Amino acid sequence: MKFLLSPCGTSTLTNLATPKERKLISQYANVNSPREVLDSSDLSHLEGLINQAKGELSTADLQRARDLSAELKCLIHYCEFQFDPADQHVLLCTDTWLGEETGKLIQIWLQNQGASVQLVRHKDLQTYDPDAFQLSLAELVSWCSDTIPGYRKAHYRIIFNLTGGFKSIQGFLQTLAMFYADETIYTFERSETLLRIPRLPVKLDAVASIQEHLEIFRRLSQKLPVQPTSNLPETLIRFMEGQPWLSEWGRLVWEQSKQDIYGEKLLPSISPLIHFGPHFSKTAEKIARDRLIILNTRLDQLACFVETNYNPPSLDFKALKGDPVPGSTHEFDAWADLDAKRVFCHYDGNTVVLDSLAKKLS
Repeated sequence: MKFLLSPCGTSTLTNLATPKERKLISQYANVNSPREVLDSSDLSHLEGLINQAKGELSTADLQRARDLSAELKCLIHYCEFQFDPADQHVLLCTDTWLGEETGKLIQIWLQNQGASVQLVRHKDLQTYDPDAFQLSLAELVSWCSDTIPGYRKAHYRIIFNLTGGFKSIQGFLQTLAMFYADETIYTFERSETLLRIPRLPVKLDAVASIQEHLEIFRRLSQKLPVQPTSNLPETLIRFMEGQPWLSEWGRLVWEQSKQDIYGEKLLPSISPLIHFGPHFSKTAEKIARDRLIILNTRLDQLACFVETNYNPPSLDFKALKGDPVPGSTHEFDAWADLDAKRVFCHYDGNTVVLDSLAKKLS
């Protein structure tokens, strides 16, 4: 089984466009809501082109689809002219009107071939606002970190198809591929040759830099405010309106280093609104490394909850009913499986005090 990530450009439109329509595609490439920006004549031209491409693809055989779309040309070649419904295709489109419309055309054609396809319009993935674009790339790292390991655990082969898409996105995905993909594939516009680049043995060695500023990185990973300092690593931290954020490279370094750091020991809270009770650390002793990683992650989520009130399902912070755990009034998930555990806690004023890690209540 394969997981195939394909960034989408506008080749499916430009391959059919007149010179005037190509100019319009370039002019309105970053438009999000066309009816608010385009005049009626330009909108009519572009909608006509989209409908033309939809009609062409609706009846296109494999060879015609290869001619119409750079993304499909590579996928058809790589999949040897047939699509396995067990494979998962993800089409990554820009956060623009034309980007999403082009992605939909490719999605429909692949689905008509029996492929399983997901279209992802990634927020702020556009080039008119450089700051938003940089933050979008950082979030793209998080998306890869959240999405791809599950497929790898399920024994999918991870493929990045970087034939299509825009150069600014392709270059970044080529870097991500070194850490997340088993293989990168390309075809060139006037060539039938499939270029395949296997995964390179690359590892980011930035744990020392992360450890030096660990609380800051942990808080930034939860989008919590931090006090700026003068010695933060410039390539990993980006400042916007005077506030630090993880850059796209900072997010990549963090996601690659986090597992090693979180698996070492129980980490202190990153929020002054969370305290460890006198017995909490002892109840969390000698748990397996994979559990420790999850528990430290939950503590970060709890910090986000107490400071922003965001309560994700994986945390599930809630009040206890009755008095099943004397001294504790609330609980949240540590991990949920056959050996499910909860963290029991109580409030002291506006501070959450962690009492114990124990089995969930029956």
